Amino acid sequence: MVSGQWSVVRGQRSEVRGQRSDVRRLAAREGNVQGSGNALASRFMLREEDNTKRSGAALEPALEGLLALAHEAAQHSYSPYSHFKVGAALRLTNGETVTGTNVENVSYGLTICAERAALVRAVTQFGPEIQVDAVAIANLNGSASPPCGACRQVLAEFILPEAPVVFPGADGVRVMPFSAVLPLAFEMKLK
Repeated sequence: MVSGQWSVVRGQRSEVRGQRSDVRRLAAREGNVQGSGNALASRFMLREEDNTKRSGAALEPALEGLLALAHEAAQHSYSPYSHFKVGAALRLTNGETVTGTNVENVSYGLTICAERAALVRAVTQFGPEIQVDAVAIANLNGSASPPCGACRQVLAEFILPEAPVVFPGADGVRVMPFSAVLPLAFEMKLK
């Protein structure tokens, strides 16, 4: 490489560093007090203007029960690699409740999350016409764990848009309608 090309590369590296600083400043301004620049984590931190349920606020009894079932399911997690034990409970419109837990694999990409495990179980037990009207997620690690992107998209096939989703956020338990958890779900219109 000639010296002129190195100058261009050095300039591009400086520009990237500047963009990282901009992301950190934006994250701090948006309420991510850690300033890690992790936009996803910052979206699920409780802020004063949030109108969702907060830690300490009473959940409705049905959601409390669903959360307890998710916690119980997390105890059956197979997570020898991450030790991150997650459980999910789905309440279906037919009145049934189905649970699932995460099952890891040494090849991380083959791991299945608790939400998808529960959904697969629901379809297996009750057929592909099921509809989910509430979701609860719990973990035994005391960490924030909103549904991952893959779980959100898979849930979108079966969940009612306003179904409450209960999960541990960075600052306590969150309850959000599914439409807020995944506002721009991928859709395919078949002819």
